[in-house]
Amino acid sequence: MKHKCSICGSEFDFNYQLGGKLPPNFPFCSERCQLIDLNKWLNEDYKISTPLPNASLIDENDKREMAKFWLETGEIDEIVDEDAEQNNGM
Repeated sequence: MKHKCSICGSEFDFNYQLGGKLPPNFPFCSERCQLIDLNKWLNEDYKISTPLPNASLIDENDKREMAKFWLETGEIDEIVDEDAEQNNGM
């Protein structure tokens, strides 16, 4: 299967089997193109143009599930119930 590098536009062979490992620089053709892409992100040449969802629109159950996931993965240190803190005058 051929794949086109999004940085330099060159086509390269892409051999993947379900359950196998992706090529080390995928989806780029080389480490050079991978680093060029990373540099574009670091220099803010790329931006996420769609606003993040408003937290008030997320279901409370989904918020709890996300918080549990972030706690388990070490992204956060504790889960704080902001509504309870506001109701207690904190």
